Amino acid sequence: MESAFLGATREALLVTAAVSAPVLLAALVVGLTVAVVQALTQVQEQTVGVVGRIGAVFAALFLLGYWMAEQVGRFAQKIFTEFPNWVH
Repeated sequence: MESAFLGATREALLVTAAVSAPVLLAALVVGLTVAVVQALTQVQEQTVGVVGRIGAVFAALFLLGYWMAEQVGRFAQKIFTEFPNWVH
């Protein structure tokens, strides 16, 4: 029974990492790009970087939101169907 819990925990962590990775990578790429452009142009306005990252996060959520919800829903369905087997 403990191995089932450990397996479910491992799978939960993997699903969390897979679902959050695209959003984090989009924010990282845009943040680094804006930082390089700001360093080259010597424009040190803080809102440019923040607005760029927020836009990238919203775009990633808009484009990949259905896939993310599908992954989380599939995992939740698996947990709910297997739970009665864990509670003898």
